Amino acid sequence: MKKTLVSALTTALVVGAASTTFAASNPFSDVPADHWAYDAVSQLAADGVIEGYGDSTFQGNKNITRYEMAQMVAKAMAKTDVSAADKAMIDKLAAEFADELNNLGVRVANLEKHADNVKFTGKLEYTYTSTRYENEHRTNTDGYVFRLEPTAEVNDHWDIHARLDGNGDLSKDTTTNVSLERAWAQGNYKNFTVKLGKQPLYTNEHGLVFDETFSGANLEFGNQLKATLLAGRVNANLLKSDRYAAIGGGFDADGNVVADDTANLQGINLQYAGDSKLYGGVGYYHLDSNDFKALKNGQYTHNNDEDSADIWSANLGYNFDAKNALWASYANNTKADEQDYAWQVEYDYGNYQDAANKGSWGWYGAYRRLGQNASLMGTYDGVQQGTKGWEIGAQYAIFKNVGILAKYFDGEQLDNGKDASKLFGRVEFFF
Repeated sequence: MKKTLVSALTTALVVGAASTTFAASNPFSDVPADHWAYDAVSQLAADGVIEGYGDSTFQGNKNITRYEMAQMVAKAMAKTDVSAADKAMIDKLAAEFADELNNLGVRVANLEKHADNVKFTGKLEYTYTSTRYENEHRTNTDGYVFRLEPTAEVNDHWDIHARLDGNGDLSKDTTTNVSLERAWAQGNYKNFTVKLGKQPLYTNEHGLVFDETFSGANLEFGNQLKATLLAGRVNANLLKSDRYAAIGGGFDADGNVVADDTANLQGINLQYAGDSKLYGGVGYYHLDSNDFKALKNGQYTHNNDEDSADIWSANLGYNFDAKNALWASYANNTKADEQDYAWQVEYDYGNYQDAANKGSWGWYGAYRRLGQNASLMGTYDGVQQGTKGWEIGAQYAIFKNVGILAKYFDGEQLDNGKDASKLFGRVEFFF
């Protein structure tokens, strides 16, 4: 049997593709946008009726068996939101492939139904860094991370998400045990999303304040203007800096650490993204933890005697086109005495997008000032906390789903004005 115009459009009609043209992106490399079957194939793939081959091709000129066609019909039969006319078409197809459906019934209706509910993605990355401070020893790291992210469908609205990480030090040939870093339930409704559990925390100012994990609840509602409410607990050990006593240094006169295992966190965000080009928003975060008490030699340093943080943030960005973007963000901790604010401005160019396509690339240039009492757990691995200066970086997909990244930072330390720099390189594999 050929994947002809009649069979493709007939099946597309069954799953409603004819009424949702341009509603889905095409995942197949051999079906270009100007192909006569592009819209139907794209929608069929989005609806899970067709899957293509392991090399991301559709191979529309290849013969298919009656059993393969029966599987597509079986998936169409499982849909409930079809019109009476489409239901009649399904019944005709079911009658035509009755024998094959009977033979495949148990596998299609049970085994594949449940197997399709669980999907796995992940990545393997190798990273090298060289961090340098004036008049101090250079610090080099050479490690890897293996990450597995399963997603399981519960029903039409709820999903279960998780992330497992395994880390290792290549220079010492050491490996840590794989740990469950995240596990949360997510409910998706019209203009409303709820997340419950240990979940990602990436704040709207491009991760200037947080790019970490917290345990609690996250509610997001709205369309063009979205509001986000979050509350929970965050690992206070993550507040510690490797050089400073400002956040979680917490040393008293005897050298004892003043610290909590966890910190309370509450936050609210308002973000506008109604324009495809212009976006922006504001945010507020409150934390309570003894880790904000930075004692050194019996004296309070950056945060005085405060055991909390009140951080306000703002962001604004403009996408000139699909490849060019300019954005800026700012954060201020009103409870801190020093290094109480952070800001950055960045220009991005390219279409790297996690190495989705071979040959895709991009670069960026940025100026960052990361006051550590405002940028608590920021996303930036090309620049050190407690420094300011220029950062440049580039990404290139050497193969599909295989990319290389390089970053360089040159600036100075905020507390003493001495030079600081960093080299960053990474190879990453996505699956």
